[in-house]
Order: sequence, then C-alpha cells, then structure tokens
Amino acid sequence: MNLNLNEITFVIVTYKSESIIQYCLNTLPSDSKKIIVENSNNINLEKELKLKYDNIEVIPSENVGMGAGNNIGLKSCKTQYAYILNPDTRLNQNTIKNLINGLNEISDFTIASPLNDNPNFPNYKKKNLDQKNSNILSVERIDGFSMLINLEKFSDQNFFDENFFLYLENDDLCIRVKNRNENIYIIKNSLINHTGGISKNQDLEYLRNWHWMWSKFYFNKKHSGFLTAFSKIFFNLFSSLIKFIFYLITFNPHKRKICQMRVSGLVNSIIGKKSFFRIKD
Repeated sequence: MNLNLNEITFVIVTYKSESIIQYCLNTLPSDSKKIIVENSNNINLEKELKLKYDNIEVIPSENVGMGAGNNIGLKSCKTQYAYILNPDTRLNQNTIKNLINGLNEISDFTIASPLNDNPNFPNYKKKNLDQKNSNILSVERIDGFSMLINLEKFSDQNFFDENFFLYLENDDLCIRVKNRNENIYIIKNSLINHTGGISKNQDLEYLRNWHWMWSKFYFNKKHSGFLTAFSKIFFNLFSSLIKFIFYLITFNPHKRKICQMRVSGLVNSIIGKKSFFRIKD
C-alpha cells in the first residue's frame, strides 16, 4: 500500500464532551483533516473548536447515537480513509507514523487500528492464526473507539447499522466485513490510549444498562436468529427480574432502577421496538 496522512480524515462523535475533546484533538497531527459530529448540538463548542484548530469541520447534530453520528462523519469525508476516534482517546507521539508504516507493509485492508496501550484491555477479539508479521495482527473484531476505515470498501455507504444507539455497532460492522472475506488488522507497535472512564451520573448508568440489553438481543437476533438470541439473553432477563424484586423489597431504588432498565431494554428489543430510550436534558 501507499497510505499517507493526507488521505486520512479523523472523525469524532461528541456528546457533551467539552471537558475531554480537546485532549484528544491536541494529540492529532495539526495539519490533519478533522470532522467533529456534535451530537448535543452545541453551537458554542463548534465556534470554539473552529477558532482553535485548523482543518476542522464541525457538524451539529441531534443525539442520533454513536453509529448514526459516525455515519454522518463518514459520509462527509472527502478522503479515501476515515479514522473514527472516541473523544476520550489520545494518540501517542508515534501512533500515526507507526500505524501508516505498518499498513504500508500489507496489500489491502478494510478496517485497522493501533493497539490499546493498556494490555489488560486489548481492543480486539479473536486473533487469527498463522500471522505473517509479528507486528501486524489479523483479527476478527476491533473496538469502536479506534477504527481506521477504508471507505472505498463501502461503495454503498452501508457503514454502521443505525438501529444501534449505543453498543455493539462496531461488532456488527466487523462481522459484515469478515463475512465479505475482507481484512481487519491491529498494528502492535502503534499505541493508543483510551481512558474509557465510567461516569457516576445515575441517568447515564440507566441509559447504558437499557441500551446494552437492547443491543445484545438485537445483535444476536440479527446474526443468529430469534431463538438463539433469546437463549443468550434469557439468564439476563430472569436475573434482572429477580434482582428487581429483591431491590424493591429492600428499598434500594438505584439498583432497582438499573434492573428495571435492563428488563425494559430486553423486552423492547424482543418485541421489535426501536432503541428509543434517551436521557432528558
């Protein structure tokens, strides 16, 4: 391959990310192309970022979710490659250099990523056997906080499934790529930092639990059918119902609400409803 930085646009979806987005942007090459999809429709953030950073486009949007937000950015790219990043990621000094050098050693890829610098949390699943290069891992799936995408492989622009609002949209994309016998790689000497902090905001905790359960059933139904999906979530449903009753009679409203959200997410996914649950601003 003959990949270079001029062919890459960075795409970052933000939602009330004012406190962290600049830490991410400050680690990107200053002359790189950047697209920010601002899912909380913050016009002030748009003005601030445009004043501070070069080659940046900010697209205000309603809260359409990670997958749909990424799709907005991907469809706005004018380069062959788009590098999706979460706002809570930071590149190291040689991340892009080593990523490009590693990918230039292979002939073709559809999705690629640096390696998470925390060895306890690898950002890939199912390393393939018979690796030809110890620095380049051929894998089945990579995490969605860092995905370099070859847009030429998506002539139909069928990127992320927008039925997902939060969780598993990256796994779904990777499965579809592998089903086409295309390549997904991790470049080991290219490292990225993902803080992945968990907010203590209770409303966000309820949101995450609802959507994790909704996405788990929808994902498995999409790829394995209804019965298999139901068998994989049956314990989650049963356990959440039992815990809901326990926390109801022990007067623990927070944990009771978490269980309620998990049951609600599952039931709504099972009966075919969209992933509608949102936090009220």
